[in-house]
Amino acid sequence: MKQLLILSGKGGTGKTMITAAFIKLSEAKAYADCDVDAPNLHLTTDWTVKPKRTAYFGLPRAEIDPDLCTSCDLCREYCRFFAITVAGNYRVDPLACEGCGVCEFVCPAKAIRLKPHVDGENMLYVDGEEVFSTARLNMGSGTSGLLVTKVKKAMREAAGETKLAIIDGSPGIGCPVIASLSGVDLVMVVAEPSLSGLSDMKRVIETARRFGITTALCVNQYDVNLPNTRSMEDYCQAHGIIVVGRIPFDSQVVKAMNQGRSIVEIDCKAGEAVRAVYEKTIDVLMRQIN
Repeated sequence: MKQLLILSGKGGTGKTMITAAFIKLSEAKAYADCDVDAPNLHLTTDWTVKPKRTAYFGLPRAEIDPDLCTSCDLCREYCRFFAITVAGNYRVDPLACEGCGVCEFVCPAKAIRLKPHVDGENMLYVDGEEVFSTARLNMGSGTSGLLVTKVKKAMREAAGETKLAIIDGSPGIGCPVIASLSGVDLVMVVAEPSLSGLSDMKRVIETARRFGITTALCVNQYDVNLPNTRSMEDYCQAHGIIVVGRIPFDSQVVKAMNQGRSIVEIDCKAGEAVRAVYEKTIDVLMRQIN
């Protein structure tokens, strides 16, 4: 399976919009949404089957047995995350607890135990040969990178002999992005032509390059600021990054998104541009494979 990962240095650049268009154009049989903090690719996919849902257990959480607790205060003293409070009984705030186990280690009464904690949910859609893997991380939970790894693994295992997988990554350069990068064949970065967009683009490109992955750039809403668009393309040319195209600002994009449709399903200039970007991206991917 060859994997195309679509990233952006920040949210709101049009990454998911382009991912949904690529899925339509390629008629992909395997795809995933690895933006586990705010998954939304499912909003533009037409699934009628219900997903297989699996609880995601991330970090364990400490729990204090009030019947065994002697109020020695060692747990609160040694907790570096301020997760233990005293309100009559000693209690652990599950949103603050990092599951490090220090409190369990120092408790002389053995009143504290680390217990498994549900931090989110994996969802796997399967309809014949078509597979869509996604997940949702609970608010305040960590280990997003581990959850992304599980999303990709579920997609690979269910997809079988599928030749192409398209992955919608997370914005930024944090843990979920690092996990998304593992094992992919090509990264396409979607950027917007602003000063912050230029900085974000450089960061995500540098992150991908550290993994030795071929990287390409698509500038969305390029005509909003042509000087910044040229600066982005000049940077890519100087650093050996392939520019696969530009997408113009188009008010029809909002209309399509509000209808839960891909922009290549309606007649608009942005949709035409995305088709050209798709063709060039797939050509780069095939050349990269060969």
